Amino acid sequence: MGVGRPAQITDPLDAAMEDFLVHLAVERRRSVRTLDAYRRDLRRYAGFLASIQKSSLNVERDHVVSFKNNLSSDGLAPSSVTRTVVCVRSFHRWLALEGFRGDDPTADLATGKTPDALPKALSEAHIGALFDTVSADLATDPLNVLAMRDEALLEVLYGTGARVSEVTGVSFGDLDLDGRLLRVMGKRSKERIVPLGRHALRSLERWLDDGRPRLVPERWRSRDDSDAVFLGVRGTRITRQAIWQMLNKRAVRAEIPPNLLSPHVLRHSCATHLLDHGADIRTVQELLGHASISTTQRYTRVATERLFAVYMDTHPRARANR
Repeated sequence: MGVGRPAQITDPLDAAMEDFLVHLAVERRRSVRTLDAYRRDLRRYAGFLASIQKSSLNVERDHVVSFKNNLSSDGLAPSSVTRTVVCVRSFHRWLALEGFRGDDPTADLATGKTPDALPKALSEAHIGALFDTVSADLATDPLNVLAMRDEALLEVLYGTGARVSEVTGVSFGDLDLDGRLLRVMGKRSKERIVPLGRHALRSLERWLDDGRPRLVPERWRSRDDSDAVFLGVRGTRITRQAIWQMLNKRAVRAEIPPNLLSPHVLRHSCATHLLDHGADIRTVQELLGHASISTTQRYTRVATERLFAVYMDTHPRARANR
């Protein structure tokens, strides 16, 4: 039995795989991002099956084990290997349940344990440097429309710990500036209310009064765009990609390696810094919209390990060379 060529992500899917994706979209109501991830993983699997001249209807367990081993040897991260194997297992379980084949060759296939990676967080000095790039732009040109928008975005992302998808979805009806509150729509359409700090409130007011009106197009493309709090340069609701690009540019100016900064890192930084300054873990859980307290507890471990590192580095009785 050949071991197959390295996993690819460009191979066409067979009919059963396409039907499985339709099932996920229509019956399971999976999101577009989830479907895209499943399609990429299934393309890897399709490429492997083609290389050993097998199909999803006659592949055997040993072949699937070989596919899993190939993923690891191809240099995929453990988390990516686990996700791909989970996808293939779900696909074969569906094939068996729908009667496309009488067995499930992945029934006892271990997915592997995804490492419990600690959340990344920027230092407070890095956060300060990030905001300094905006302050420099506004000092040069107080009416710099993109600087006003970027400042408001950074204040909301870091100040509330909201996900980037939640921030792009914010509309005027979600804002209560008088009450200093913001409504965001989280995962599974779960709504939560988050407070707006003094800096976030001030930057939002400046953006809405002086910045946003200058990006309003002559004619709105849609009602959704006209209701968006944050706009892109073309007068449409800002996208996740535009926020990523903004962060990359400001990371370079703040001398932060771009691979260390993302919208999710700002979310992690918000949680970590709250705990560093004495916030209650239940409060952080509610602010971030975590369904389980165990998710939030990861941040307490980050804070504890940071405390330990500082102690070992600074206490005169902890350092080995003193």
